[in-house]
Amino acid sequence: MSPRAPAPTLVQDRHRFDVLIDARSPSEFALDHIPGAINCPVLDDEERRIVGTIYKQQGAFEARRVGAAMVAANLARHIAQQFSDKPHHWKPLIYCWRGGLRSGSMTTWLRLVGWDAQQLTGGYKRWRQHVIATLEALCPQLPFHVICGATGSAKTRLLHALAKEGAQVLDLEGLARHKGSLLGALPGQPQPSQKGFETDLAAAIEGFDLGRPVYVEAESRKIGRIALPTPLIARLRASPCTEVVATPEARLAFLLDDYAYLGNDGEALAGTLAHLHELHSRETLTRWQAWAREGQLPLLFEELMRLHYDPSYARSQAAHLFHWDTRRAVHTADLGEAGIAELARQVLALPPA
Repeated sequence: MSPRAPAPTLVQDRHRFDVLIDARSPSEFALDHIPGAINCPVLDDEERRIVGTIYKQQGAFEARRVGAAMVAANLARHIAQQFSDKPHHWKPLIYCWRGGLRSGSMTTWLRLVGWDAQQLTGGYKRWRQHVIATLEALCPQLPFHVICGATGSAKTRLLHALAKEGAQVLDLEGLARHKGSLLGALPGQPQPSQKGFETDLAAAIEGFDLGRPVYVEAESRKIGRIALPTPLIARLRASPCTEVVATPEARLAFLLDDYAYLGNDGEALAGTLAHLHELHSRETLTRWQAWAREGQLPLLFEELMRLHYDPSYARSQAAHLFHWDTRRAVHTADLGEAGIAELARQVLALPPA
């Protein structure tokens, strides 16, 4: 049984396969991977470290000899476990970093079994090029409609409500796993890597109908530690916008609900507020940190809104959104579930910008 070498398989052909197999190490996979791929390492992280050390200290032959035994054991385990129930017509697509030895070894073994396994030409490196090219090509075409509003205006919840109404929505903060503000880190949810974020972003925008509006929240260049691609920021800033104008009482009530978890660790909250030392007096910061430690979130959030977030809001929007002066507005005194659903209907009822 001699496996015939298949023709090169390109990134755009990936959907023709039953499964995508990432043959890289778990740490490489965690950093970023092709959406939908499963991780079946040919060498795990510790084995890669061992082989790399042997290569540096003893040379390529000894590294290949030791590595080959590890690869054979790992491939045997994958075939006996993950792939044990796969039928004869199963068709996997396999990739590693460059489409080299790791994915090549797995492809050869699986084809010897009789499966129509193929290797992704260029591997993850080619996938990464595809992501960058997709962002550069599609971001300037996105028919954005930007949702603006002062801190606490429930803009992200409004996006979710718009999606429920059937609108196209790009939730950048959801992809970045961060709320975008000083206090925006999500408990127990680390942000993705920059590459992982860009992969998810490319996958999201590839699915949009460019003939229909895409609703997106106004964002700065960074969401937490994630940097937004320059073509996306440029398109966002040049797009029409709608401002959510909510009463201060509604915004405060929303913030107290949306950030209630910050009251669970007052000392950590006080430490985060210390980053504002260049923007506010020592007296103000000391008062805010005391409220944080005491769990006095209503007092703290009311002053943060009034003294920190609101003063720069309109100035910042005017500087960064080119159509700010011609924005439309939707008004509300209710940022509860029913109020946000009504806002979504108001937004969708607006005439085209």
